[in-house]
Amino acid sequence: MEIESVRCECCGLMEDCTQAYISEVKSNFDNKWLCGLCSEAVREEVSRRKMTTIDEAVRAHMSFCGKFKDNPAVLVADGMRQMLRRRSGDLTSSASKKVGRSNSTKLY
Repeated sequence: MEIESVRCECCGLMEDCTQAYISEVKSNFDNKWLCGLCSEAVREEVSRRKMTTIDEAVRAHMSFCGKFKDNPAVLVADGMRQMLRRRSGDLTSSASKKVGRSNSTKLY
């Protein structure tokens, strides 16, 4: 099983995939290879607008990705990272508040 690097035709994200997987993705998206994030966006576009074809949805998503100076996949990953940091900060602060509260309230 040979692994090959392939670039998403929408956002430019590079992924290492088998040739079989690359061929399968291309067969689903008008012979264009899309990363997982872009392929889900295209599928969502097709399901949301019942009349949109795969080709129209791919072109629309490629246009959307082209509007960004930065790679949209990197922007999404950065947003997820920030969300997880905030969440872990919330968990840490709420845990310390509980510990602080239990120390200040003594039962005799």
